[in-house]
This record gives sequence, structure tokens and C-alpha cells, in this order.
Amino acid sequence: MKHLSVLAAAGLVLAACSPAEQVSTAEQPHASVDPYSFNENYSSYLQTLSSDEFEGRAPASEGEKKTVAFVESKFREWGLKPYDAENNTYQQQVPLVRMLPTQVSEMSFTADDLEPFEYRTEMMAWSPRVQESIELTDSEMVFVGYGIVAPEFGWNDYEGLNVEGKTVVMLVNDPGYDTKDPEVFNGNAMTYYGRWTYKFEEAARQGAAGAIVIHETGPAGYGWGVVAGGSPMRFDLARENKNMDRVAIEGWMTQESADTLFARLGSSYEEMRKAAQQPDFKPVDLNTGMSISVATKFDYLNSPNLIGYIEGKSKPEEHVIYMAHWDHMGVDPINPDDGIYNGAQDNASGTAGVMALAEFFASQPQPERSVVFVLVTAEERGLLGSDWYAEHPMLPLSKAVGGINMDVLNVYGPMRDMVVVGHGNSEMEEYLAKYVEQQDRYIAPEPTPEAGSFYRSDHFNLAKRGVPMLYAKGGNDHVEFGEEYGKQKRAEYVQIAYHKPADEFDPEWDLRGVQQDLWLYYWVGHELANSDDWPNWYPGNEFRGIRDASASERQ
Repeated sequence: MKHLSVLAAAGLVLAACSPAEQVSTAEQPHASVDPYSFNENYSSYLQTLSSDEFEGRAPASEGEKKTVAFVESKFREWGLKPYDAENNTYQQQVPLVRMLPTQVSEMSFTADDLEPFEYRTEMMAWSPRVQESIELTDSEMVFVGYGIVAPEFGWNDYEGLNVEGKTVVMLVNDPGYDTKDPEVFNGNAMTYYGRWTYKFEEAARQGAAGAIVIHETGPAGYGWGVVAGGSPMRFDLARENKNMDRVAIEGWMTQESADTLFARLGSSYEEMRKAAQQPDFKPVDLNTGMSISVATKFDYLNSPNLIGYIEGKSKPEEHVIYMAHWDHMGVDPINPDDGIYNGAQDNASGTAGVMALAEFFASQPQPERSVVFVLVTAEERGLLGSDWYAEHPMLPLSKAVGGINMDVLNVYGPMRDMVVVGHGNSEMEEYLAKYVEQQDRYIAPEPTPEAGSFYRSDHFNLAKRGVPMLYAKGGNDHVEFGEEYGKQKRAEYVQIAYHKPADEFDPEWDLRGVQQDLWLYYWVGHELANSDDWPNWYPGNEFRGIRDASASERQ
């Protein structure tokens, strides 16, 4: 049965139970607005951003120029204050470096009984440092379990170990995932410490020369083809230190490769993985040195974050953040049929959502706190635009009340459930929950917390600097067609359209679901922007300490 289009949905609005009928004027001052019509211009913004004319919105492309011009013209039309008032621009330039490994050697060993590991088939490697040539020679290898230092969980895989000049080998994910014990880390739900990006960062802090993560499909959340397939080109922020504070070599090895290393010690991957799950685990010397070399070509480019804001009436430095990434994959020039990666759901939907919220806020009375609308670049290249913003915020992040991130919004119609990615992390959920209830809906945790999705979108770069962030969207429990319908639509998107040219605007989409969720995003932000509240992470969360440490700046 075909779901209703936006136009067809109009006939149902009169029969719907409006949130305005459930929320008092004090809580929600726009009582006459129906639940499916937050902003009638949303569809137009979505269609424009995902049109062929915008060429997939790749950073440093013609599509970028059109995206920037479109967003800036709207921000200016609505009277948002610009990020750079002196130059009257909404652009925050993000310096990027594009790195292409042109030659990666095999991984060879000092141990005579070890054959070299081949690039792509048995291992992947690159250098995060902006150098034309990097080489590690006879770097002693040591297995460091999960490679985690987590004081709040009483865990330190590096305790008493000096890894200066060594190459650390470590498991993906964290002990909670492997033990399934809810008392260990967050149980099955991945923490920040389970992300491979964290493991590379920690290895650098420990002084290691190389860092290799062992791949396993289950705890990684994807197969070896995701690690080793496709172009090896990488992007990073163009920092003054050229990333010389990072390890010289980062990479992955297959589970089978790890088995080969461990077999020489009379052990196996499974045995070592079980040993690493114990809090008293001690690092294991792998009794071999490792050598590898990487040659890299690199060039520099700029791409802007787009930032406009409404200044707070009484507390302008205190602010609420709305965020989405505007970029997508661009154009594949060798595709003869349809080479444009339009990115309609990912993430023209979220970009249009931030624009719709900005337009609506601009039409309302000035809030007490500032409301900042941030559209970031280079998310698809590694969350780089949001990382740059977090390093160079317009207003102090210690004064950020909280934030809402929008990435791949619901285009399949009204849902009963509102899925919170990273459920159980922060008090932001409590603000959301009461408005979800007023829409006669319910909060649902993400179905696969072990995949670590909370750490894979732009809000994460603000979260790890202490800002409580909410990442939530309409779920699968469709008001008219039930849960199986919603699951089917999500599965079809992943299989057919995700990061493919098929992610195009469909006039048959039922955008009532987006409108539902935009009201929720608005109500949460509106309340925080007109209160004295300071939401926090829940006790035990890995970001709680950072938030608490900045409390004195909010006095």
C-alpha cells in the first residue's frame, strides 16, 4: 500500500490530535499550529539542496558554491546574525588536507617465521602525518588489549607500560560489548572508548610509533571490505603541526593476521581476546619488530561551515546549538548513467531541517539565550567540519547549554516512536521525553547500540568537549502502517540508496514525520533558550567529567 504524500496528508491534519491541544501556552506558545506543519517551506529546501543542480554538495566543488550561496541568502533574508560580523559572512572556513597514499609497502617482521602481511588483503595502513614519506623500521609490537584508558570505568590497558617507539596492536570496540555484562562499561552499548578513532588518539598520547586495530566484523559493525575497499584517499584538518603529534602509522589487520601473530606465542585470537576482557589484563610483547613504509601525495583546500545565530536578549554568550552537515559525496565522473550522489536523505534532510528551524525561530520573539545554527562541511570525510567548529567555536563551548544534531531525518510519515541514538547518555533526553509524550508518542533507544552510532555523527565532536548533545529522529513504528513497514523502508534505504546515486528526492515521500520531529527539536531548543537550566551528562558517562570541569565558567 503506497504511503500518503505530503499533499494527501493535508486532509488528515484536521482529524489529528495537535500537540497544541496537549501543551499549555506557557510551555508551547504557538498553540494554533498543527503537528504536521512546522514549516511549509521545508520540502522546497530539501528539493533544492538535493537537486542535480547542486551536484551532490561535495566540499570544494561547484555544488559547494551553490549550497553556500543558497543557505547564506536564506540566513540573510531571515535576519540571522552572521558568524563573521566584521566581514558580513556566515562562512567559517575549514582548512582541509587531502591525502592519497601512492605506495604502501607490505608489513614485514623481524621474526624469521613470519611472512609479510600484504596491503589490503591482510592489513591496511596509512600515515595521518602530512609528510610525503613515512617509514617504521623494526618497531617492537605489543598487544595492549582494547587500548583503553578509562578512569571512570577503572580501566587502563597501558598501566605501567612504556610504548615509546613501539607499535601497539589492539581489539576493536570495548570490554562491555565482548562480555555483554551491563556492569562492564556500558554493556552491549559501545562507548567512546570502543571507537577506533579513540584508540589511535590514545596510542598517540601514550607515545606509540604505530597503532593497529584488529578487525572483527561483529564488534566493528562492518566487514573487512569497508576497511580495505574503495579509494584509500583520506581527508583531515590542515593543522599547523601537520599532525606530527599523531602516531606515524595507523591501520588495521584482519582477525586471521592477528591469529598468526598470537599463534607464535602459543595462543590464539580468541584466547587473547578473552584475556583482554579481564580488568587485570597485562600487555603482551609479541616478540617481533614490524617495518612498513607509506608514500603520500597531499594537497590543501578550504570548505566552509555555515553559521548564523539569533542573539540572546539577556544572556548572549549562553547558547543552544542546532547542527547538521550540508556536504555529501559529489559526482562520480565515470558513471555513465547517473553519477550524482544527491544525498537527499543524507543529509539534505537535516540541512533543510536546520534551515526550517532557523526561519521559524527568526519569526518569534527574541530568546533570552542565543540560538546558533551550524551547518558543517566534510562530515563524509571524517566529521571534519564539526571538529573544526568544536576547536574554534563562535561562542565558548562551556557556555553551550546543549545541542541537537540532525542527520538523515524521517521521510516515511508520522511515527509513534522517537529513537534516541546514544540513549541513556544525558539529561537532554528528559527535555525531549515530555514533548514526545505530548505528541502521544514514545521514546525508543536505538536498536543496535553496539554499532556506536552516537560516535559517528557531528554532535560527537561537541559531546567529547563536554556539550550535552541530543541525536534523535523518528523511528520505525508508523502511525498507520506499523513497525514492519518502517523497518522495511529503512532497510530499503540502506540497501538501495545510502551513499549511492539513488538517494534522491521522492515527491511521494510523506514529510509529516519530519514536521512532527521539527516541532520536538523546536520545543526542546525553545525551552533551553528561555531558561536558566544547564543539562548535564548522566553520572558515569565518559563526558560528564569534562562538563563538570567547565561548571565554574557558567557561574
